[in-house]
Amino acid sequence: MVRLFQKAKSDIQSAFERDPAARQPLEVLLTYPGVHAIWGHRLAHWLWLHHFKLIARWLSHINRFLTGIEIHPGAVIGEKLFIDHGMGVVIGETAIIGNNVTLYHGVTLGGVSLDKGKRHPTIEDDVVIGAGGKVLGNITIGRSSRVGANAVVVHSVPPNSVVVGVPGQVMVRSKPQHQPDLDHDKMPDAIGETLASVMARLEALETEVHTHQLERNGGNGHAKSGPRESQILEHPVLIHAPEHGVWRGDDFSI
Repeated sequence: MVRLFQKAKSDIQSAFERDPAARQPLEVLLTYPGVHAIWGHRLAHWLWLHHFKLIARWLSHINRFLTGIEIHPGAVIGEKLFIDHGMGVVIGETAIIGNNVTLYHGVTLGGVSLDKGKRHPTIEDDVVIGAGGKVLGNITIGRSSRVGANAVVVHSVPPNSVVVGVPGQVMVRSKPQHQPDLDHDKMPDAIGETLASVMARLEALETEVHTHQLERNGGNGHAKSGPRESQILEHPVLIHAPEHGVWRGDDFSI
């Protein structure tokens, strides 16, 4: 019983550590559905482990009705899980969640197989999964990683990484993360940056070809080539790259 109250106190403390809107313990105790869902899951999980599986499933069903959070009683959850807002969170039967994990609303830890074995993700310690994030299959999200909002992750992620996009693109941080990463506004755009790099390279190559044609023809500005090539060289179409992540104009390529 003492350990039960210690866990409850730890859950409330987690809300204060990761939600600036939390003001007093009584508020968290009465109005945080994520905390209520975790407490309900602990009882359901105990029943599941002691072979009261139907009662455990029924309790998790009631828990979902009251909180909007669906946690299968078979899921293994570590210490200080914090589910912020929580509506629409789904955690599958064989999911394993480590310590100090943060989940936002709409997160799914789902399976992609009809096998009875391990088919849901393993979330290691200190991971943050943003709103709408989908982590699917028997994969592992490495420690201290962040999954961006609405990302769809279908492959394992190394520790200390950021995942964005559909399907999820993985960027490993250059420096370790020592606290929950709640910087949801910092979303690297791997595909956009790659496209911009290719466009810049293409523009440089077109300029180089144009310069080479001018030099070959004595610098008179007219290349001896077919009509289409001459038109490209004399009236090059500049492909615009984004400026600070913003695309401008109506003649760019994307």
